Parts: sequence; C-alpha cells; structure tokens
Amino acid sequence: MKIRCIAIDDEPLALDIIKDYCQRIPFLDLVETFDNAIDSINYIKSNQIDLLFLDIQMEDLSGIQLLKVLNPHPLVIFTTAYDIYALQGFELDAVDYLLKPISFERFLKAAGKVNEIMSLKQLKTIDKPSPTGAPELNLEYFFVKTEFRLEKILFNEILYIEGMGDYLRIIMKTKKIMTLQSFKKMEEILPVNNFLRVHKSYIVAIDKIENIERCRIKIGDKFIPISNTYKKTFFEFLGKEGIT
Repeated sequence: MKIRCIAIDDEPLALDIIKDYCQRIPFLDLVETFDNAIDSINYIKSNQIDLLFLDIQMEDLSGIQLLKVLNPHPLVIFTTAYDIYALQGFELDAVDYLLKPISFERFLKAAGKVNEIMSLKQLKTIDKPSPTGAPELNLEYFFVKTEFRLEKILFNEILYIEGMGDYLRIIMKTKKIMTLQSFKKMEEILPVNNFLRVHKSYIVAIDKIENIERCRIKIGDKFIPISNTYKKTFFEFLGKEGIT
C-alpha cells in the first residue's frame, strides 16, 4: 500500500529534505509539493491525498488555518521550527509534530505511525461488519488519542473499560490509558464477540472474567457491577456462548 502525500512549506530547503526522506521510505509516495498553503487547496480537494507534511508558519495562510479550510482533511504531520503550536496541532488531530531540523530517524517514526493508521483503515474496509455494525475479531488492535499521541491498543490486552465523565479509561494487563471518547464510539470499535456493556460506566472483556457473583463481575482485583439495564443482555450473551 502506497501512502499518497504532499508537502507544503515556504522554505525550499525544507521541501528538499522532505523529498529526500520520502524517496527513502518505500510506502510513501510524494506526489506534489507546494511553497504556500493557498495553492495547495484546490489540489487537495480534487485529488486523493492520504497525508500532508505541513509547515505551520507561512505567509497569507498558515498550516493551521489551512486545516480549518479543509474539512475533512487528510492525515497531517506538522513540520515546523516552533514548538509553541504543538498543543494546537494535536487538537487538530495531527498524527505527529516534527521540529526542524528533522532527522531521518524521527521522520521515519512519524511516517510509521501513518502507515499503521492507514493499514488499520484498510483492514476495517475489508472486514465484513456484524449486524450491530462492529467489526468481528479479525483486527488485533486499534488506536486511541491520549494526551499528544495516538496509542496502539491490543484487543487481547484489554481487561475492561471504565467511564470517567467525558473520558474513558482503558484498563489493560500492563497499563491504563485515558482517552476523550464516548462509549457509543468505543462499542463500534470493539469486537462484539468478546466485549459487552454491563453498566452505564463499564464495558468488560468476556474472556477476562474470573467469576460472577451477585451481579458483580470480578476481573483481577476489580469488582464490576452488572446494572439492571444490561443484566438481561449480559446473561443472554453468556447463554448463547454455552455458559449457564
């Protein structure tokens, strides 16, 4: 799979470096470069572009302003000499934020993140959805945004997911991840054959349940309540799996 990308930067030397780096990475296809953001708009809107290498401080139209014009926009890796825009960049869902001068090692790492995201999207397209719209357990992982990065989450590492206000806390065997996410969106991502909502504040991995007693699920040292709203669905699911 080739990732079609363009580079936008008002510094010729910066564009030359990106060209060189892209030529050294087999899965990147740099199809065009622009020395200003305005000239790139029509090209992006009329062509299939997967990734933007985007400078922030440019005359007439900044990189951040360009993303606001493009809605939706391709995946973005910011390439800039200024770190003061990092937070704003990630709020615009940038995959990565590269500070100039950019080393090839750091550029390769950022490109690798995009490659993983694109691979995941491709697999989701190929996957046949279940009647509920959630993918079957053909994928091994997904990504969530946490702090200023995209974190890779392995399905088989998840113990349970807990709601905390507007955030979800994903509890795994070796770590805990906080992400600004809704239960509805999470239920669309999780494989339906192993994850089930048991409470307004909890989703559990069925294969990680140690025991069930008095409408409480034990996973590790955590006791998770089964609410009346989800009780029937939960026990019907267990029945279908041959668990009585």
